[in-house]
Amino acid sequence: MLDRHYLIVISTTICVFACTGTKNTGEKLYSCDQCGKCFSSRTTLYVHKNVHTSKYMCTECGKCLSHKGALAVHMRIHSGQKPFECTVCKRRCTTSSDLVKHVRIHNGDRPYPCTLCDKAFTESGLLSRHMRVHTGDKPYKCRICDKAFSMSHHLNRHMQVHTGDKPYKCFMCDKVFTRSEHLNRHVQVHAREKPYKCHMCDKAFSQPENLHSHIRLHVLDKPYQCYICDKTFHRPVYLNSHLRIHMGDKPQM
Repeated sequence: MLDRHYLIVISTTICVFACTGTKNTGEKLYSCDQCGKCFSSRTTLYVHKNVHTSKYMCTECGKCLSHKGALAVHMRIHSGQKPFECTVCKRRCTTSSDLVKHVRIHNGDRPYPCTLCDKAFTESGLLSRHMRVHTGDKPYKCRICDKAFSMSHHLNRHMQVHTGDKPYKCFMCDKVFTRSEHLNRHVQVHAREKPYKCHMCDKAFSQPENLHSHIRLHVLDKPYQCYICDKTFHRPVYLNSHLRIHMGDKPQM
């Protein structure tokens, strides 16, 4: 005989009754046999498993969601619908929970404190992720090797070792990288290079547009004209600085 029924509200559109003989302690004892993610009840695990099927699949991008309400919210990404507006800054949000999280930026509310240190967080998910620093928990396991990670994005980055995926491409030389920070470091090499040389003097530049602006100094080309006094300039930034004189603003030095 079951001692008690607990009502789990999955969303505003779906509710699921979870039956258990003992009260849920919050400990995550039930793991998904497909992705390794852990849950505190059989019901939440059962609902989660829908993401591995096409039961609630987005027809726009193919992403699979755990339940009907999640799919409805996800569809707002494609429709652009943001029905929830912040009364402070007028920013619009896709869901009411996103709005609640956003408002905490304005009021400074951090309702999720860590019980082991003095940190506090605006979202329960951020607290859960932080707790892994104290517990050493690494729930995200690689299905190819025996490595495990505390963050899902760390696992995603690790998977590139196995797949060879290099999604970050340099726009200057087409070299590709597995991580964005590696690309940023590489781009700095190009910033130090100055392949665009002026044929009228010994100056060189890292970007072609900078060379073009420099050449105007030699040919006295001043294509940017003030609409108030007809004075002309080599570059738009000089024109903008000049316009502040007419507007009564002191140009920034």
